[in-house]
Amino acid sequence: MRAPASGASRGPLAFIILTVLLDTMGFGLIIPVLPQLVGELGNVSLDKAATIGGTLIMTYALAQFLFSPVIGGLSDAHGRRPVLLLSMAGFGISMLVAAFATSLWMLFVGRTLAGITGASYSTANAYIADITPHERRAQTFGLLGVAFGLGFIFGPAIGGLLGSLHPRWPFIAAACLAGINMLCGIFLLPESLPPERRRAFDWRRANPIGAIRQLGRLGGSLRHLAATFFIWMFAIQSLHGIWSYVAAYRYHWTPLGIGLSLTTVGVLAVLINGLLVGRAVRFLGEWRTALAGMAAGTLGYAIQIFASTPGLAYLALTVGAFGGLTVPALQAMMTSRAASDQQGELQGALATLSSITVMAGPLIFSRIFAHFSGADAGVHAPGAPFVLSAGLAGIALALLALAGNPRSPELRA
Repeated sequence: MRAPASGASRGPLAFIILTVLLDTMGFGLIIPVLPQLVGELGNVSLDKAATIGGTLIMTYALAQFLFSPVIGGLSDAHGRRPVLLLSMAGFGISMLVAAFATSLWMLFVGRTLAGITGASYSTANAYIADITPHERRAQTFGLLGVAFGLGFIFGPAIGGLLGSLHPRWPFIAAACLAGINMLCGIFLLPESLPPERRRAFDWRRANPIGAIRQLGRLGGSLRHLAATFFIWMFAIQSLHGIWSYVAAYRYHWTPLGIGLSLTTVGVLAVLINGLLVGRAVRFLGEWRTALAGMAAGTLGYAIQIFASTPGLAYLALTVGAFGGLTVPALQAMMTSRAASDQQGELQGALATLSSITVMAGPLIFSRIFAHFSGADAGVHAPGAPFVLSAGLAGIALALLALAGNPRSPELRA
């Protein structure tokens, strides 16, 4: 695979990829044990724990929704480096709060703090836009997908192993990873946004409503792409938000089994983002690559509706993994439509849209799952959440297809 950036930027790019890898590992470590920990702290059954877990994820997303535009604006005004370091520190502290939680409210406090400082992904995307030419951005964003996939190879697997010994240990391990990440960043991460390319911080734009309005002003086709991105991100919340609960209920998997399934997803993400995204964009272009990813994702969710056996579940995960083509292609299309001093604002606005889906998605999907599972279910259909996912993914696919192939961006960053 060709180098995604010039030689001068390979070192910083490698560190950003490592940052995303460690952050994803830290997040993936805790996923297999959340159902058990929520059930123990709340003294509730698994189906009820799924509802609490959905609310827990919504709390994280609400904090991100409120603070992502602020963090994006701060990174445009003061640089990416301090924002990334703050994010690493906040994530570590939030994991320690959860590790020593004695009640559910402490878990919610930890998730709120993680959401406030959870700027790594959006700021990492802005950092990449700073140092990467447009023609290589989709491939470089794909490398973030590789890091995300590797994090989900090692994170859930290690979390499942540690969680089988004690449900608190994965949180402590995640805090340690965040601390190592921050220390490395202090000594190794250079700033990517020089002072002459920064803009003044503006509170009128550094809020969710202002950020979304500004998103519409950045380019004529950007609103359409952002709407497609929003619907797609909403669709994927069925797996991101409640997979551990669905897998534990449907297949009676232990934390180790859940961790292994997520590890499989991570392996597929590495292969697709590392080997396929760049080739697909060179052969098909960004627009067709995004369409292909959405089609695969829609089919994967459709299979999940009827995946009553572990074999069908793994088939659905495999097919749906090709949906990983979507976001790098969309990110490349959108970053090319924003100026260099607006990349942080763009990523903050996209993070705001994503946060809305993370707030509403798991809450809705978990309640659909709870309604169609458990002893009180009138109709037993634990695959019901994936009906909504397949529909939303199909809408995103149709929206992008009907718009046609945008021939050229309005702006070059």
